Amino acid sequence: MSDVSITVYTREDCHLCEKAIETIEQVADDEEVAIALDLVDVDEDPELQAEYGERVPYVFVDESPAFKYHVDERQLREKLQQSA
Repeated sequence: MSDVSITVYTREDCHLCEKAIETIEQVADDEEVAIALDLVDVDEDPELQAEYGERVPYVFVDESPAFKYHVDERQLREKLQQSA
């Protein structure tokens, strides 16, 4: 079984981003689901900055848009179980 791919579009000094990452790691640990967490700083790429602007964190699970601004623990649990 492969790790569940999770990509978080983020930026430095983003408290919502930090909370989202913390929630993702905690839920994955609670559910005993291995994840491959990729953090992408939108400010390092002008195209990403133009696309996401201030709309971070933006979270993809298995390459599908899943959450914007906040990660809902219950919904993430369901997505991880479906993907695991």
